[in-house]
Amino acid sequence: MFHIKTLELVHWDFWRRFSLPLDAQIITIVGPNGSGKTTLLDALRTLFALRCSGKRDFRRYVRRADRSFAWIRAIVANVPGSTGRRPFFPCLSDEVTLACRIRKAGGDWIRDYAIVDGNQDIEALEATSDWIGLRDYQNRLAWGGLTPAITKVLALEQGDTDKLCEYSPKALLELVFDVFGDKEVLDNYQAAREEQKNAERELGELGIDLDRLKTQAEEKKAEANRFLEWKQLADEVQALEAEIVPRLETAELAHEIAAERGELLRLDRERTEKQAEQREARARLDKVRAEQDAAAAERKRLKQHDGDAEQRHLATHDRVRDLEKLLAERDALRAQLAAEHGADAVALDKEHEEADAALARLRGKERELVAAFEERTETLRAERNRNGPPGDAEVARFRVKLSAEGIAHCSLAEIVEVTDPAWQAALEAILRTYRHLVLLEREADRHAAWALGERERFRHFIVPEREPAPPPRPMSLAEVVQFSAPVPRWLADLLNRIRRVEDAGAARDLPREQEWITRDGYHRERRGARHLGRPQEFYFGELARQSRIAALQDEIGGLDRQLQALRPKLDEAAARVASLRQRMLGLQSAQLLAASAERYAAAEAELPQARKALTEAIADRAETRGALDALSEKLSGIQIEVDRRAREQKAIDLRLADIAREHGPRRRAQAERILKLRRRRRGMPAHWLDTSELALLAERYGDARGARLQAERLRRHLGEGEWITDPAVLVVRDRLAADVTLRERDYLDRQGYCTTARIHTDAARAAYIAKLRVTVRQYARNLKALGELANVGVDCPTPHLENDDLSLAQAGLEVRFDFDRKGAVGLNDGEASGGQQVMKSLILLIGLLMDDARPGGFVFIDEPFAHLDVANIDRVGTFLRATRAQYLITTPVTHNANVFAPAQLTLVTRKKQPGGDWAPPIGVLQREV
Repeated sequence: MFHIKTLELVHWDFWRRFSLPLDAQIITIVGPNGSGKTTLLDALRTLFALRCSGKRDFRRYVRRADRSFAWIRAIVANVPGSTGRRPFFPCLSDEVTLACRIRKAGGDWIRDYAIVDGNQDIEALEATSDWIGLRDYQNRLAWGGLTPAITKVLALEQGDTDKLCEYSPKALLELVFDVFGDKEVLDNYQAAREEQKNAERELGELGIDLDRLKTQAEEKKAEANRFLEWKQLADEVQALEAEIVPRLETAELAHEIAAERGELLRLDRERTEKQAEQREARARLDKVRAEQDAAAAERKRLKQHDGDAEQRHLATHDRVRDLEKLLAERDALRAQLAAEHGADAVALDKEHEEADAALARLRGKERELVAAFEERTETLRAERNRNGPPGDAEVARFRVKLSAEGIAHCSLAEIVEVTDPAWQAALEAILRTYRHLVLLEREADRHAAWALGERERFRHFIVPEREPAPPPRPMSLAEVVQFSAPVPRWLADLLNRIRRVEDAGAARDLPREQEWITRDGYHRERRGARHLGRPQEFYFGELARQSRIAALQDEIGGLDRQLQALRPKLDEAAARVASLRQRMLGLQSAQLLAASAERYAAAEAELPQARKALTEAIADRAETRGALDALSEKLSGIQIEVDRRAREQKAIDLRLADIAREHGPRRRAQAERILKLRRRRRGMPAHWLDTSELALLAERYGDARGARLQAERLRRHLGEGEWITDPAVLVVRDRLAADVTLRERDYLDRQGYCTTARIHTDAARAAYIAKLRVTVRQYARNLKALGELANVGVDCPTPHLENDDLSLAQAGLEVRFDFDRKGAVGLNDGEASGGQQVMKSLILLIGLLMDDARPGGFVFIDEPFAHLDVANIDRVGTFLRATRAQYLITTPVTHNANVFAPAQLTLVTRKKQPGGDWAPPIGVLQREV
């Protein structure tokens, strides 16, 4: 490396122009603070393209001179080294001029550098054109030995000389290799590693590109699949609309025609059968009605005879009663005559009052029984003449108003017939709340009926929706009911839902959700089980009517028996009153007996004949009434049969009317279907009507409606989805697939190249590590040699290096120092004193300059003695003299005089005087040899 011989400054800081000799090994720059010591070093730093100290830069110094230009010129050695190469080749002189021209341009300061062969002054340099830029100038200096690694050391701040020992082992290793290492080996390793990185990066990029291309290929493949799916769906829609739906419609039309043909034939057969049944039903109904008319006439005759027998019975009964009363009066007179005449009058009067009151009570009870007997008799007569259920005043009034409005209707009780009397009570309990349900014959009258019900506040249901009752479920309550007309669906469902059981124990095996009812009316539903109460009066069907008639007859018989039992008591009470009354008359009894003796005798003679006539009248009345009751029961049975035959005939008539109403429109519709089928088949290919193909289509789509729904669904799917409709996507898909195949082949080739690059990198790294080991050993020898000069033990082991980037990146240079045999300390472990830190940094620094191929060099050291005592100052001075580098050392004037001991040349700086334009020139003191 080169060293500095002279330095010339022009307009640098407050110096106008002067030259300094620097051709010495150790140069001490001394002066008070602020006298320009660091300014002088910053001039050298600027000349060598280094960073100035602190936050200063060259602009600070040139602005102070208040001139438009400044010069820094130095003469440096260009002596060939051990290899014969000059530092500033192709300059061949032993001296080379380094110049820095600073000038103002465009409002800013710019630097120009020049390296000129020989000793050229500033005036000669102004005429030269060999100016170069900062980057080229730094490269020329680095070629001359001022490498970037050394420039870092030369740019140490004032008082930071000990900072070199604060480097980390890794940073120190990098610095050592930058100074001593073979540039070509490092370049080869870096080039190989860069080539490997480039190859891996290219491989990664190629992989990314391949992945992107694969993604694009997959996207295009997906788009192609979407296109194919769209085409398939579109073709299927077209096939459905153009072929499949017409074929299925034609097949369904043919099937409908065949089915309808069978239905029409069945209707014809059914009409013929129903007409025959209608004739037979009419004949049976006429026969039953004739029998009913004969029985009615006989009943009329028996009623007339019963009336006559009743009159005879009453007449004979009254006659027997009168005769017995007359004889009883005779007997009473006789008893009264025999009684004592001295009975107590007060007691007799009280007894008379009690007997008279008892007679009044008995007569009142007789009147009540007679009134009840007459009422029940009238009710029985009306019940025998009525076919329907008992009426309700409110319902009757509302039905009259419905009829007045022209709304045809009937009640639920009129169309219900119970077929099993054993379950009459259970059915009555279930239908109790629906007794007065009003059913409309025409559903169109519902709004008018509802409006009338709202106006009249009718509390019972008005139901317009009716339909024929479905077949009853086995063991359901509907099984014991027969409807003569359509009923509400909910009523049929209610009866079908309830199962008949004998008792609650028989319902154990039924499902939990099953409803049931017993004969006695114990009902179980979803809310629980309860007894609905056995109705006192039956309401629905002929059985209910007969039950009411039988109940009325039983009640009339009971009333008659009560009257028969009451009348002897009444007669007895009346006789007792009369007897008491006669006793109260006193002695007139004998006169009364005498006066009525003939009547008493005639009555006694007539009484047996009257009793016989009464017995005959009672027998005749009983026989007549028995015949009348039998005839009434027969008429009831005939009426039931008449009603059943009438309902049967009505059902046949309704069915024939339905057939007549349906037959014509259905035949016309059938004819239209046949014409439509002929039009559809015209022009169809023969295979369209193939039954096997139609079976496959029916299996896939079901029917024409299913095919139309499928077509609609596919059209909606095509309309809602995002489809690819351009067939060019298939070409793009195939082209991208071919590109992917080609790119995969290129990727495999690049993988092989990357493997080769790794092999080359490993070889270059091995060479680099070998060179690094040599460099570390060389530097370790330099450190040990310097340590011997400074009387300091230095240990610098070779770091462990493996042939991989990780171990190389983690490798570091561990240096340990032993001062005064007190034990080894590391680079920056905090155990060394300030002077020892300076010694360590100087040893590490100077060790970098001890290169046999590039001996010499220069070092800027700002105040190295700042932290040293007198003994260490001498020690450092001795160490500096023992080395071969050029040192430029700054020191303040306050230090010990020993700091000047090692210096061959001393430069003395002085402060600028107040009021002066320029600072005094630097003084030069040179030690005599």
